[in-house]
Amino acid sequence: MVTPHGGALQRRLGLGDSVVIGLGSMVGAGIFAALAPAAAAAGPWLLAALAIAALLAYCNATSSARLAALYPVSGGTYVYGRERLGPFWGYLAGWGFVAGKTASCAAMALTVGSYAWPEHSRAVAVAAVLTITAINYAGVQKSALATRVIVATVVMVLAVVVAVGLFGNHSAATTLPDSIGPRDVLEAAGLLFFAFAGYARIATLGEEVRDPRRTIPRAIMIALALALAVYALVATAALAVLGSAGLAQATDPLARVVSAAGAPGLAPVVRAGAVLAAAGSLLGLILGVSRTTLAMARDHYLPGALTAVHPRFGVPHRAELAVGAVVAVVAATFDLRAAIGFSSFTVLVYYLIANVSAGTLSALEDRAARWIPIVGAAGCVIVGFALPIGSVLAGLAVLAVGVGWYAVRAAGRRRG
Repeated sequence: MVTPHGGALQRRLGLGDSVVIGLGSMVGAGIFAALAPAAAAAGPWLLAALAIAALLAYCNATSSARLAALYPVSGGTYVYGRERLGPFWGYLAGWGFVAGKTASCAAMALTVGSYAWPEHSRAVAVAAVLTITAINYAGVQKSALATRVIVATVVMVLAVVVAVGLFGNHSAATTLPDSIGPRDVLEAAGLLFFAFAGYARIATLGEEVRDPRRTIPRAIMIALALALAVYALVATAALAVLGSAGLAQATDPLARVVSAAGAPGLAPVVRAGAVLAAAGSLLGLILGVSRTTLAMARDHYLPGALTAVHPRFGVPHRAELAVGAVVAVVAATFDLRAAIGFSSFTVLVYYLIANVSAGTLSALEDRAARWIPIVGAAGCVIVGFALPIGSVLAGLAVLAVGVGWYAVRAAGRRRG
């Protein structure tokens, strides 16, 4: 069993809070940021791409749940890879997670800005990052409470979108030409997987969850199942109203759905829901990145100052402030679409290592069925390299920088 060293975090989260944090990280990203570009890639095969993304998410969730129950400390696959495969693979997973999810945080902040005040989207994005960082700094229980309110509101808004979309006017639906190939569907699956990856927030909070061996696996699977149901219903409603062509061209697809279906007065409500959904995802994402940063700092791969735990709030406050500052800079300078593509590739590398780690579990360690980590690992590779070439090359470059830094650190330790 891995035990934390340095300042210990407090176990305050139960099953409900854990599910809400994971659900809050998932519901929002795919619906409001990735649905339209996924439709542009997959066309009428959007639901097939969603099914592939869901299967990959299921395999990854199962592998993560088994590992999280065995290693219930902060760090997620950074810890699993280190313990099962060796220090380098754990480090590479942590590096990929921090880099990819930092881009995800920026993407969610930019989504808030685009829906709330398009003319000043970057300024609003930076303000959103600073606000969420302040909420997280005040303690993880307050973060869970805020996330619960956000998720409840967003789910109600999405229920309205589904009802209006399924039973409203469908005369505006247009379909892209059916010239979509397998690679296009896989690319769309990669974009949609970006939305499912929120269940990892539960695993990275392992040191703050009560009864983690029982709570973490249950919370991951419940949150994943709920998110899948929401995604499938919303995607079906959007295709029914706008068709694949209309959905692909929309910058605010769900607001367009209610307008085209005959209820334009609901569009501002949907836009407000988009802001809340992205804010909820941003809250959970910053939580997860800061905890992985904490774990890597504890092992001296990042500055030791980041291991500090606040004596009053019980959170890794320096790690949270550092992550918030980096995300604010990225949100102020980078493009939304580029952030999503880069994040998808690096996070798939993270889950590749998680699946390989889960494949080493024995029957006594409560391993999953053998096919699950195999399908999960293969899916991460196939879907990852189906993403746009620019995203793949950028992801490989950042991973190479991480490998170089690891080599420098290892050489310094040998000389010391």
